[in-house]
Amino acid sequence: MKKVTVYTSNTCPYCVAAKDFLTENNVEFEEKNVTESLDYREELLAKGYRGVPVLVIGDEEIVGFDQNRISELLGL
Repeated sequence: MKKVTVYTSNTCPYCVAAKDFLTENNVEFEEKNVTESLDYREELLAKGYRGVPVLVIGDEEIVGFDQNRISELLGL
């Protein structure tokens, strides 16, 4: 399984949907909450993104909760 990282914030409903989808499909992921960590916020900005969710699956980056693309990359 590819490594999955999800950049989130405390007030983002699409972040919750993305995390719920991964959990329901038994996909392990690392959550990086940009509201709670300045380091994670800086990481996200360094990637060129200002909004969340951003999912990093292997070498691919997905902006927003694109369920079809996430499923495709994870083979779900």
